[in-house]
Amino acid sequence: MIPNSTRFLSDLHELRQFGAAGVGKGVVRPAYSAADIAARAWLAGKFEEAGLPPHYDPMGSLFGLADGPSILLGSHSDTQPEGGWLDGALGVIAALEVARAAKEAGGPAVSVVSFQDEEGRFGVTTGSAVWSGSLSLEDADKLTDRDGATLAEARAAMPTASAFVDPSRFTGFIEMHIEQGPWLDEAGEAVGVVTDIVGIRDMRITFEGEQNHAGTTPMHLRRDAFQALGAFNAAINERFRNVVTPQTVWTIGHVKLHPDAHSIVPGSATFSMQWRDRDSTRLARMEEVIREAATQVAREQGVRVSFGQMLGLEPVQMDAKLRGVLEESAEQSAARSWRKMPSGALHDATNVSRHMPVAMLFVPSINGISHAFEEDTSEADLITGLEVLAGAVAQLG
Repeated sequence: MIPNSTRFLSDLHELRQFGAAGVGKGVVRPAYSAADIAARAWLAGKFEEAGLPPHYDPMGSLFGLADGPSILLGSHSDTQPEGGWLDGALGVIAALEVARAAKEAGGPAVSVVSFQDEEGRFGVTTGSAVWSGSLSLEDADKLTDRDGATLAEARAAMPTASAFVDPSRFTGFIEMHIEQGPWLDEAGEAVGVVTDIVGIRDMRITFEGEQNHAGTTPMHLRRDAFQALGAFNAAINERFRNVVTPQTVWTIGHVKLHPDAHSIVPGSATFSMQWRDRDSTRLARMEEVIREAATQVAREQGVRVSFGQMLGLEPVQMDAKLRGVLEESAEQSAARSWRKMPSGALHDATNVSRHMPVAMLFVPSINGISHAFEEDTSEADLITGLEVLAGAVAQLG
């Protein structure tokens, strides 16, 4: 099985045009946006051309289905609000090219998927979470984005679908992705075979104080919601010292103040609180620290605190057999230029692992940059990753 690297790169660049924005190869293609819907329609046409009948599920995830049992390859094609051209898209287009190459070689059977809302406009890897059964469609429909739109409203714009694809038709899942970190690029290595994926927790927290005049309200009488947020941030950074490892990460990534005006003491502050680690017990302990710190800060600052719905996924080990064929293929295509490594980023493979064996393959991210317009990978590394993926699938066949 020999993939066509020219065809692969051409398709990858063509997909980039849907939502192209900003500098360099930037892309703005959030889930359910007009650009996302148009990109999926284009993908559906590519699947049809490749002899893979396209199927949208009720979430808007798009499958290209081979006949009978098949290995499933893919990722997602939605982006962050300001994203790059490879995050997710690489895995989908590489999967499409391997599926075409497999058909041209007479097998094995390969199906392709682009999951919807992996980037979490409405949750955490939402499309694959619903498909895997870890989140019901009814509960997902109630999720809102940061502007207050519901997922139910957003997915109404997608082509209608009659049913979810039965996971039992697939023998396993391999997801190719950019690393989104610096390690491969710094080492000058071409490929990473993933050993495990971190777990994640994500929730919104709100401090409610008292809105008041910024010029006439004395500091000692203020119930400033943003000051509570600042105190909370300092508190968790201190309290995490004896809980976390050097690999643990936590982020306050989105803050919404009300009324968000220059001359008004903020009456409320709602913010995202996300943390990731490879150990479920540590994730749970961090949640305790977060809730305790927020409650104490609220009491000391004279404000109220409330906690939103907890979203998250457990850490996942990659399947030994699938990982083994990726390692063998990496040695053949990138000898002495690959490594085994964990994934600090979350991926659809975590949800898919509820139903089948999963594995992941990384290619370098230049300067470790992702979730930004500057995200990029050399075309030579993209092609090496494609060859490793194709070689692994050929071994499975």
